[in-house]
Amino acid sequence: MRFIARVFLPLLLLGYIGTETYLKLQYTSLCGEVGCKLAGELLNFDAIYLNYVGIGSVFMLMILGFLSLKNKFYEVLFFIGLYGAIAFEATIISYQFVANPEPCIFCLGVISSLLLIALFSQPKHFGITLATVVAIFVGMHTLGVSKNKNFMVENGTYLIHSESCPHCKKVKTYLAEHHIPYTPISTKEASARNFLKFAGVTSIPVLILKEKLERHLIVGDKKIIAHYEALNAPKPDTQAVEEIPLQSSSLDLTGAGLSSDFLSAGGDDEGCAITIAETPSCEEENISK
Repeated sequence: MRFIARVFLPLLLLGYIGTETYLKLQYTSLCGEVGCKLAGELLNFDAIYLNYVGIGSVFMLMILGFLSLKNKFYEVLFFIGLYGAIAFEATIISYQFVANPEPCIFCLGVISSLLLIALFSQPKHFGITLATVVAIFVGMHTLGVSKNKNFMVENGTYLIHSESCPHCKKVKTYLAEHHIPYTPISTKEASARNFLKFAGVTSIPVLILKEKLERHLIVGDKKIIAHYEALNAPKPDTQAVEEIPLQSSSLDLTGAGLSSDFLSAGGDDEGCAITIAETPSCEEENISK
């Protein structure tokens, strides 16, 4: 039983992480859930490096497990490494539960495997291990962490805005007066700030028009109002007057690889500059990337 718990199960976990690492290098994954994609965006580095660390750590755990079968010193090192890995993975998973709409399935598989190794390696101490994991989860949920959310689920109009931005208030007043329905998204939301940073947008308001797989962005109050004024303006006689295309700052994000699950502002005369690190205001300078 000790051989299975300390050598065979770590070997299976090593194969699991190794397979996921190989698939990531081929631009695919064992897990296709949104939570797995968002989990990678929470890191300060490329997620593949965490896989490399995982492979190295589990390999060392397997070696220590084998040596621990006949040596008490290596047994101590084995359990130090195992419990450290469980605490590390529990912290990552608990943060995902707090910050993401859903956790990473691959990470859940890793921590489940580590807990299984702990259970079979030292059953009498498993209650302490489980209590430690629960304590980490509870402690993380007491923190005020901004949560990623899926906002653009349905087709429609979305407005990223700030309550303190006068340009945003101008657009919201216009939309209300003309009875134009829209879904407001505050820049206080982590997903909104991440989306703007991803799109390279540094001022608000931002109007997002979603229709099926298409996303169109219009940045700045003047451009947004001009867009609706052009829609409501009477069309000229195309036989007598050549139609002039509307000039706007609308951006089509369809080809940018933006999935429907991801989220889901120009100058001082059109919008309020924002930063990603804190709640935007009109006086802030352009975003430092």
